[in-house]
Order: sequence, then C-alpha cells, then structure tokens
Amino acid sequence: MVRPGGGRKGKIMAAIKEDILKKFGEIFGSTEGVKTYFAPGRVNMIGEHTDYNGGHVFPCALTIGTYAAARKREDGRLRFYSMNFGHLGIIESTIENLKPEKEAGWTNYPKGVIWAFGEKGYEVPAGMDLLLFGNIPNGSGLSSSASVEVLTGFILRDFFGFEVSNQELALIGQYSENKFNGVNCGIMDQFAIAMGKEGHAIFLDTADLSYEYAPIKLENAKIVISCSNKKRGLGDSKYNERRSECETALAELQKVVGINSLGDLTEEQFEACQSAIQDEIRIKRARHAVFENQRTVKAVEALKNNDVELFGRLMNESHISLRDDYEVTGIELDTLVEEAWQVDGVIGSRMTGAGFGGCTVSIVRTDAIDAFIEKVGRAYEKKIGYPADFYVVEIGDGPCIL
Repeated sequence: MVRPGGGRKGKIMAAIKEDILKKFGEIFGSTEGVKTYFAPGRVNMIGEHTDYNGGHVFPCALTIGTYAAARKREDGRLRFYSMNFGHLGIIESTIENLKPEKEAGWTNYPKGVIWAFGEKGYEVPAGMDLLLFGNIPNGSGLSSSASVEVLTGFILRDFFGFEVSNQELALIGQYSENKFNGVNCGIMDQFAIAMGKEGHAIFLDTADLSYEYAPIKLENAKIVISCSNKKRGLGDSKYNERRSECETALAELQKVVGINSLGDLTEEQFEACQSAIQDEIRIKRARHAVFENQRTVKAVEALKNNDVELFGRLMNESHISLRDDYEVTGIELDTLVEEAWQVDGVIGSRMTGAGFGGCTVSIVRTDAIDAFIEKVGRAYEKKIGYPADFYVVEIGDGPCIL
C-alpha cells in the first residue's frame, strides 16, 4: 500500500484537522474551547544505536505524525481517546493518579509526560480531554511514541504557559519514557521531533546536545520508507540488553583509555584498545557504536559536498554493521534492504530505528520509485508471507498549532 508523503501537505493537514474536530465532538459532546495540534514522526537517516553511546545521529522530522484535538478541563480528570484504537473507547485517569498501568495502553505516554512535567517543577493544574489520530504506522519505528510525548508537552506548554523550550520538551519526553514507561531510550527521537526543520536533517551530537541543521538536497531522488509490518515493542525487545552490553564494554575500555563514551573513539583507537573488552559479543556491540558514529560524521560531510552516492554507500555499510555486529535487524528488515540493493536507482538503503521489526529507509531515484516498490514489495511478500507498506516521505517541521 503506497501512501503519499507531504506533497499535498496543507490539504492533508486541513482534512485531518476537520476529521479530528468532528470526532472530538462525537466523543466528548462538543468542540467548544478545542484547539488542534500536530507533532511529526521522524526517520533517522544514519547513526543508529549511537544516541545512548555518546555518538552522533542524523534524523529528520517527517510530514506524517500525530494530530491532536484537546480541551482544558476545570477539574483534574484526564479523558483520552485515540482514533487509531477506537475499539478501546475513552480511557480515563486523573492528574492526581499518574502511574503506569498495563491496562492504560497507549495513554501511558501522555500520562508519563504530565507526570514528568510535575517532576521537573511544572505542576499541571487541571486535566484535559485529548483525542489523537496518528498517520504514522504503529510499531513501525518512526517514533509514534516520541511523537505523542512531544505533542503532549507542546499542548501542556500552550495550555498552561509553561516556559519551556522545544529542546526542553524533548528532554522531558525522554525523561518520561525512561522513568515512567521504563524504556531506556536515548534523546534522538524526541529531539528530532521537537526540533524538526523542513528540508533539513539534524546533525546532533548526543554527548552534549550540540547540533546543526544540514539541508537534505536530493536532486531527482526521494526518501522511501519501507514498513516491514512486523510489530515490535521497544520495552520487550532486546533494546535494553544492547544498551547494557555497551555500558559494560565502555566500563572495560575506561580501565585502559580516558573516554566518557564510545562516541569518543575513532576507529583506529578502538582497534588499538578493543582487547580490554572481555567478551566477543561486547566487542562487536562496541565496534558498531564506534564505527557507526564515524560513519555518521562522514555521511554528513558527504552531503555537504553534494556526494549523495557516498552517503548511500555509508547507509549500506550502516545496515551491514547493524546486521552483523549489533544483531538488531532480523529476516524482515534484511529482506527489505537486500532486495532494495538489487534495484537499479537505489542510492542507499538501511534499517532505521531500534530494529527487531519496524522500517527501512532508502534513497531512491525518482524515476525508479515505482519499480522499487513493485520489486521489493513482491519479493518481501513471497519470502515473509505478508506485505510491506511503502511511504514516499518528505522532511517536515517540528510541532505546531493547526
């Protein structure tokens, strides 16, 4: 199934705004006092599993994301409804009773942000009615959860006048995911969403949050997301295990070399001191973190030099490292990428996100997109047994009031 990206962005947003307002009225009785909002999803072009290893990442915000219709309440009640999970109906809570609950499902993300605001000294004084609709595929790895977190923070800032920057919204979103929802994620997803800029990716050093915007100029090519449709949940994947392996490897290296993170090492420095790591698996994990960080630096330099071909080769190398050293790909993502590499007009292709399912990102020449979708789609369904979805996407801005 092919869905449009942001070419008709304004019309799509206007139509969705109309739909969510109508649904809000049906669910919550009226649309009086309601405001509408949007926060994007994100895709990481290169720099995977580096964000918690003190390395660089290179994500961009997308024109697909999460839409909200929200109304401030006079009491402390929280009433949540998602058009994506309509069968669950309204899920209720209160601002006095913010704790993660399995039965609360997706609402643990907005609840976590309200809780995190309080933890950071911004007490939320009243509840809200909140209706969400996302056109990010669920479980795709395009950061639907981080999109909801940043969106919730953006709404809270607008409702209650909290003096927090977009960068702080990202940090609060990460804090809520770490401490409330128990997923030990890095800062990349929330940062890319909160700080998105149309036509640009963000070259972010996760060690100190210094960043620069780099224009993505893809003449006669587009970004295509291939969604494996294999569902995954970060909390119950091996994400936390990989993070722990890297932390142990770092502690072992720190006995012989003065570094704060794996991102401090060049490839040559790593090769010289890797024997300090006591386990073959941890050597592989650390090697990925070090080499992927250096690949990301080189990839951004390539873009600045208008060398999209080199950028594509580095994307391919990134996937191989994620497959062989970090072991987070799996048959679904490997099939999508390896089939993509066979198609003329594909400049580069790799898994994106945490792995274990989710999506790949490819740069494809515009005149090859139809062939890419047809060939990769057919091969994937034949091998895996169910279809992939494809999205031709554009790079969008951060959160906004509609």
